[in-house]
Amino acid sequence: MQNNDPQAPEQGREHDPMDDAQGSELAQLQARIAELEASNADLRDTVLRERADLENQRRRLQRDLEQARRFANEKLLNDLLPVYDSLERGLAVEGGDVAAIREGISLTLKSLLKVAESNGMMQVDPLDQPLDPERHHAVSMVAAPGKAPGTVVSVLQKGYVLNDRLLRPALVAVAQD
Repeated sequence: MQNNDPQAPEQGREHDPMDDAQGSELAQLQARIAELEASNADLRDTVLRERADLENQRRRLQRDLEQARRFANEKLLNDLLPVYDSLERGLAVEGGDVAAIREGISLTLKSLLKVAESNGMMQVDPLDQPLDPERHHAVSMVAAPGKAPGTVVSVLQKGYVLNDRLLRPALVAVAQD
């Protein structure tokens, strides 16, 4: 006799509690997969945002570096403008005595040296000092009674140092032995 009750277990097959446990475990695994996929999507979004932020920062730094290169001499050139103005005023003077012109040139030179020093440049004027091959270039040796051998007795051209780096050595004449 056949059982037509839909509630009744199928013939030959009884209700297995393992099926319920497997179904529950499957549901948990599917929930965990969905959770991990959502977390993965969040992480992907975070990585993309961070990458975009880094790219924007790189572009900003590149732009700032380019601006710094273009205007690196702005302070120096601004400091030189009064020297430029002094030279123009001196050239605009008609006539005048040589002493006044000489004094104007001397003041302009002092102004120029002040600008150079404020920007890290120093003169190398080694008169009466021992020869320093790192900062001086001896172009001749001369007899110099009363001077120690190797002492700078005349400076043909002053040298210059920029922030402890030699720009140009001083050209000097040195006392011979």
